[in-house]
Amino acid sequence: MSLHWLPLKDLQQLDTIIEQSKDVKFEKVAIFKHSTRCTISDMVKNRLEKSAVDKESFPVYYLDLIAYRNISNRIAELFDVEHESPQLLIIKDGICVENASHTDVTAQMLV
Repeated sequence: MSLHWLPLKDLQQLDTIIEQSKDVKFEKVAIFKHSTRCTISDMVKNRLEKSAVDKESFPVYYLDLIAYRNISNRIAELFDVEHESPQLLIIKDGICVENASHTDVTAQMLV
């Protein structure tokens, strides 16, 4: 079992994420903000991957925030959340309905 990460590499994808979060087919969308320089972020990412279900019923985006800090900054503005890393955001109906950072990120959020 593993997560099917969708790479988040372009600011325009945020519009797609908002639209997907309003689509009844998905109901919600997740964004995982990951720092490739942080051991805690690596641990959380590994924990998510090990606990993953066979197939997610909604899109799960992966953001390398070191490479795409501008997207991370825009996410903070757009969804009115403080930037943290690692961080998992759950987007529903175009707004962030849940977010967690560091060891508070759980696989249960992806159910």
